[in-house]
Amino acid sequence: MFTGIVEEIGTLLAREGLGEADGEATAARLRIRARTALEGVALGDSIAVNGVCLTVTGSDGEEWTTDVMAETLHRSSLGALGAGDPVNLERAVTSHTRLGGHLVQGHVDGVGTVLTRTPGEHWEVVRVGLPPELARYVVEKGSITVDGVSLTVSAVSAADDPEPWLEVSLIPTTLRDTTLGAVPPGSPVNLEVDVIAKYVERLLGARA
Repeated sequence: MFTGIVEEIGTLLAREGLGEADGEATAARLRIRARTALEGVALGDSIAVNGVCLTVTGSDGEEWTTDVMAETLHRSSLGALGAGDPVNLERAVTSHTRLGGHLVQGHVDGVGTVLTRTPGEHWEVVRVGLPPELARYVVEKGSITVDGVSLTVSAVSAADDPEPWLEVSLIPTTLRDTTLGAVPPGSPVNLEVDVIAKYVERLLGARA
C-alpha cells in the first residue's frame, strides 16, 4: 500500500528482456538508481515505480533490481521505458506513516495520455485522456493517481463524452519533485482510480 507521495525521482539504468513470445516481451528485469527510496528497504520489500508496485529482488544501496511480468508490461507504461528515463519512486507505507495522499495500491487500472499542459501563475493544469471504462470512477474533487502521484481531480469531461478526460492542477512542488513536471503532451501515464469507488460499484452490483 502507498500514499501517492513521491519520495524521489530515480533513473532507469537498464532494462533486460527475460523472454519473448509472439514478438512481445514476456518479462523484463529493471535496474534503477535510487537513494532515498532504498533507505531501510530489504529484499522482498515493495517500491512503487511510476505507480506500479514492484518487488525489490536485489540492491546495493544505490541501485536496485526488480522483475516485471508480462501482465504488468501490458497494463502499464513500464513497457515503454528505456535506459535513462526518470521514474517516480515511493516506498510502501508503514503503520506509522502519515497518509499525505490517498490509499494507493500500486495496481494500475489503465494507461492514459497527456493531452495538454496549460501553465498558470503558480500552477500548471494538465489534461489527461483516459480509457472510457475508467471514466465512471473519476469525479471532480476526487482522487486519482497519475504515474504514482496522488492528485486531486480539478475537472472532468461530460459523462457522455466518447473521449473522456480529466484535469489536474500541479503545484510547483509536484512540478519540481516528480516526473510530471516534464511529461510532454502525447506521453503515456499510468492511472489508478480510487479503489473505494471500485469496491462500492462491485458491492452495489452484487446487491442488485
